[in-house]
This record gives sequence, structure tokens and C-alpha cells, in this order.
Amino acid sequence: MTMNEKGKRILVIDDEPQIQRLLKVSLSVHGYEVSEAIDANEGLSKIKQMKPDLIVLDLGLPDLDGIDVLTKVRETSKVPVVVLTAREHENDKILAFDLGADDYVTKPFGMGELLARIRNALRHSSDVNDEEILKFGNITIDQENREVRVNDNQIKLTPTEYQLITMLAQNKGKIVTHHQLLSKIWGVDKDANSHYLRIYIGQLRKKLEQDPSEPIHIINEPGVGYKIV
Repeated sequence: MTMNEKGKRILVIDDEPQIQRLLKVSLSVHGYEVSEAIDANEGLSKIKQMKPDLIVLDLGLPDLDGIDVLTKVRETSKVPVVVLTAREHENDKILAFDLGADDYVTKPFGMGELLARIRNALRHSSDVNDEEILKFGNITIDQENREVRVNDNQIKLTPTEYQLITMLAQNKGKIVTHHQLLSKIWGVDKDANSHYLRIYIGQLRKKLEQDPSEPIHIINEPGVGYKIV
């Protein structure tokens, strides 16, 4: 495991106690932080709460099919999902991949193979989604070191402020909707919670914009969302 993988949070959604115990022990030994859910509803709730770095998902859940869970996850998140299931039919694999699964492992399985697939999914996710340096205007975001600078001056941001400005910067020039921001950062999607965005956007403008009352980088698209220019 690389330093970047150590401490990654993995959520296991599986209703088999034996599988839960095996994965909890094996993944923890290899440096991952492991949380568990025994059904779809608990899993979806924990995804919002803990924002895992990777999900191990069984398809045969007691309350909702794992395919439906995968569909719901992909509505708001690009988190890597490794399907771990007894279903061996090719059509199940194709459907899972079409809906956004990163890998597909059938039971019974070898722990060494599963660990390798998890490492690969985490690396691929990092390579695809994270440029090390993001820039707009005189503002630089160093994602590897979690540093934000205006000109050459480092600016102290809260974890939530950092998440918000990074998500906007990763989509520079594109509108990121209120729904997308609320779902990704706070795990909520109701309009009633949009005041979270207004508060944090205001704080970011005070820290990053030359004139917070006349922002030139963090732009509001009324009724829709925000974008970085």
C-alpha cells in the first residue's frame, strides 16, 4: 500500500456476517479504515455520513438490490465501487459496469485478489479525478498538500471551505448546481439547506476575492449554482 492509500475509508455493504468479519479484519490489517452496513438503507445513509473513499458492494441485499444502490450512488458521487457478489452471469457484470461499477469480483474470492482490485480502483480514481495543482486567476490549489494560495500567500481554509472551493475548481468554467454541491459536501439535497452554500461561499469570497462584494472568480448563477471563472 502506498502512503496515499493508507487510512482510506472503505464502506462494506454486505448482509453476510462472515464476509463482514473477514473484510473488517483483512482490510484493517492493510491500513484501511473500515465501516460496515448490513443492508441498502444503512449503506446509503453511511455513504452520506462518512463519504467513503471506496465502497465494496454486494448485489444480493435484503431490502434493495445492489444494482439499485449503485444507481443511487452514481447520481451524486464518483466514489469507486467494487462489486463483491455471488452473481456470476455475464449480464449482471455488464449491467454493473454500465451503471458505473469500477470492478466486479465474484464469491467465493481470494482476499489477495480483492485487495489488488481495491488498490487499483483507488489509484485509478485518483489519477482520473485529481490534478495536483488547480489554478484560476491568482489563486492556486495544491491538492496533494491541501494548500490554497492567493498570489504567494497561503490562505487558511476550514475543511468544508476547502472541499467546496476544490469541487468548484475541478469543474472550472462549468456551473456546479446547488444539488451537486449539497449532496457531495453535506450529503443533503433539499433546497431548505441551500443557506449552507450561501454562508460558505460568502466566507470563501472574503478569503479569496480581492473585493468580496464584486467577485470575479466565484460566480453565482441565480437559482442554479456556482462556477469558477
